[in-house]
Amino acid sequence: MDVEKGVMEEIKAWSKQALEAPHPFFNNLPACPYAQTAWANDKVGFCFSYTAKRQGLYSALSQFDDRWDVICYVEFQYEPDAESFHDYIASINHAISMGFFIQKDLWVMGFHPDDAQEEAFDVPFEPVVDDLYAITFIQRLSKLEKSAEMLREKGYYENYLKDPEMAHLWDERQETYRRLCDAGIK
Repeated sequence: MDVEKGVMEEIKAWSKQALEAPHPFFNNLPACPYAQTAWANDKVGFCFSYTAKRQGLYSALSQFDDRWDVICYVEFQYEPDAESFHDYIASINHAISMGFFIQKDLWVMGFHPDDAQEEAFDVPFEPVVDDLYAITFIQRLSKLEKSAEMLREKGYYENYLKDPEMAHLWDERQETYRRLCDAGIK
């Protein structure tokens, strides 16, 4: 099986099991309430990287268009330390907000193979491929924030915001979005 096709099938299956199913951590809403619609409307894009170089990610950020709701940037040569990986994701969001990738209305989130044990994603899952990989999810910040506000009203973030690290990420995203709005960019 072609590895890229296998990874796409695996991510779609993982989405169905871990992201689209109701979860008590998110007030019995799916971890990603919009995932099912994005898949159904063919709004999930993929990019693959086989080197440790970041140019592919930078290009995906600079060339992002609204054909996609989310782009899954899959890295087979990723930072092995999960904390360093997530620190890098934070630095990318900062660089986006400073205009380094032309567009400022973007936000990235990362999934490292060691994240699989996170409470919100701790569901039984049988991998399709043997290869391990990290994923950087690229989305429009404005769309993400509007969706987040609707979900917050439904109690989606109640447990999430009790975690100091998650609350910090929430605040950082909100502040970035506020600056984007103040600058009239969104």
